[in-house]
Amino acid sequence: MKYLKTSFLILFSMILFSCQDTQTVVDTNIELNKRNWSYAQKVKVPVKIESADIPYNVYFNLRHTADYKYSNIFILIHLTSPNGKKITERKEFQLALPDGEWLGSGSGNKYSYQIKFKENYKFPKAGTYTFELEQNMRDNPLNHVSDAGIRVEKAQ
Repeated sequence: MKYLKTSFLILFSMILFSCQDTQTVVDTNIELNKRNWSYAQKVKVPVKIESADIPYNVYFNLRHTADYKYSNIFILIHLTSPNGKKITERKEFQLALPDGEWLGSGSGNKYSYQIKFKENYKFPKAGTYTFELEQNMRDNPLNHVSDAGIRVEKAQ
């Protein structure tokens, strides 16, 4: 009986550890205050890059309610390198089709997105980078946006 319990524990541990996603470096969503994203509320996500030789895919994560009134969103993406150098990129992300159908996956009144904006990107050097997301729409605050974040994974 003791052998059976030990075998089960080892098997369970192997299954648990084999299910871990070794490709994902970070996958973070930051909840926004009262589902309102103001210009001043920047979403900051630190990412530790182990090697400059590995290509990465970078995604913009977003969640909004069905009451969000636009079919797109403009974001300023600030990337600060380990040496403090900052670059900024303005990106538009399409959230709905022209007929109003949301492109994200829906659950109840919420829609979630993981939209790739960098593919096979090589960070210049190893170290901790900080992504800072800033909404860049005309509305301030931007209503009905509940979460924003970043996903970085090793490219396959």
